[in-house]
Amino acid sequence: MTTITTRTVEYPADGLTMVGHLALPAGVDRRPAVLLGPEGMGLSDVERRRADALAELGYVALAFDLHGGRYVGDPEEMLARCMPLLADPDRMRGIGHAALDVLRTEPRADPDRIAAIGYGTGGAIALELGRDGVNLRAIGTVNATTTGRPGEAARIRCPVWAGVGSEDPIMPPAQRNAFAAEMQAAGVDWRLAVYGGALHAFHHPPVGHPTVPGVGYHPQHAQRAWRDVVGLLTECLPVTEGHLGARPR
Repeated sequence: MTTITTRTVEYPADGLTMVGHLALPAGVDRRPAVLLGPEGMGLSDVERRRADALAELGYVALAFDLHGGRYVGDPEEMLARCMPLLADPDRMRGIGHAALDVLRTEPRADPDRIAAIGYGTGGAIALELGRDGVNLRAIGTVNATTTGRPGEAARIRCPVWAGVGSEDPIMPPAQRNAFAAEMQAAGVDWRLAVYGGALHAFHHPPVGHPTVPGVGYHPQHAQRAWRDVVGLLTECLPVTEGHLGARPR
């Protein structure tokens, strides 16, 4: 296994002091980089392990924060923070740009070779960075078939991959269809993977607190979605050295 290093990074965003997790591959050379966004509950060890797995693949990876260093496990509190956020594209972009600035200024990261991957709210933020015209090599989302303001998807400059569970009540077929229509009308290079029988947050291992209705872990599809994310990065943001077999633990 490739030796990696990690550290905590603090930065301002959304009126808070965010606490992100930076994972660096072995070596001293510049590498392609990945911005990794969490579900609405916020940054947890799940996203930290994914950032570490990406570093094992050879990427500089930053798992960014949503709630000022807090993990919001209470469903009502999480919705009270995330629903207004998801309704405010400029606010989402502000959170995304703040994290992106941290990643771009990391000496090991190649600022011209960055992809954005996100889950739930973090995926919506990744999409808003694309709609804001950010120079990204790829955008990948799970549980985030969100639509944006009319016409702004035409500013997306990279391929977009989205994964969603077929039984996700939060991202139902009508929402998926609206997302597909927006991407198609904008001329985006887009793909949508529907994982049969999966609920919302099917990628996220079970948590020890209540969740919103419609959430459920699907271990097979979780691994498939991870492989699809890695495949997107391999295609659009290849690493010329290192191993391509790391999996989140």
